[in-house]
Amino acid sequence: MNLWVLGSGSSGNAVLLETAGSRILIDAGFAPRVLKHRLAAARVAPESIEAVVVTHEHTDHAKGVAGAAQKWGWTIVSTAGTRMMCPEWAGLEMILTPRKSTVEIGGFRVETFPVAHDANEPIGVIVTCLSDGARAGIIYDLGYVGESVQRAMDRLDVLVIEANHDEGMLRTGPYPVSVQSRIGGKFGHLSNRVAGQTASQCIHSGLNNIVLAHLSETCNEPRTALKTVGDSLRRARFRGRLTAASQDRVVGPFTAGGRAPAFAPVQLALGL
Repeated sequence: MNLWVLGSGSSGNAVLLETAGSRILIDAGFAPRVLKHRLAAARVAPESIEAVVVTHEHTDHAKGVAGAAQKWGWTIVSTAGTRMMCPEWAGLEMILTPRKSTVEIGGFRVETFPVAHDANEPIGVIVTCLSDGARAGIIYDLGYVGESVQRAMDRLDVLVIEANHDEGMLRTGPYPVSVQSRIGGKFGHLSNRVAGQTASQCIHSGLNNIVLAHLSETCNEPRTALKTVGDSLRRARFRGRLTAASQDRVVGPFTAGGRAPAFAPVQLALGL
């Protein structure tokens, strides 16, 4: 199974997963024309995608869902709460799922679980390749990581995790205190520090790629995120590759199911 991050940040998010004969997206936060361009960079025709799993209704995750589903025949998978916030989806093919559930789509098993964010029934997603058991986790837009979320992230091969802000940059940045409180609060976004702590608890011999997603353009920098998270991963003896996703460019493919070289140090990449 291969994974691409087509773009990640406050202006749009989309993650592509591909296995033999099946392709799905997690979120479609870009206009259809942008999605088509980004998919072309991964050599994927939009018509070949079977479904888009929408983590929540915010524009940077759902902007292109209705247009793309209508244009290319995608099935939309979401919670009922997310569907309720997206009236433009009326008449489109849907699979409504509880926040904690399992759905099979083509060659994938998609597990969803609740996360804490200021949206209506937001979810995190674990995608398993049915043919070989490879597992990828996409966990972003959440204010904290509870035990249930950490358990869901067990035995991953690829982890895409939010590293939204540097705590110092958030405190000294241009946002008013109310916005700082929202971003750093229980229903906001993960900091670099918390992302590092969380990713460190996921480490096992099969985890070969960690991708930092949803970096703030105002309160973070790729090098800062890579250093903070990378320091935590080194202490935990992570042997794979750490990459920062980009808002404007495709990064990947990241292969789920392969093995990182034995005794290799953490490999850092800007992915820009």
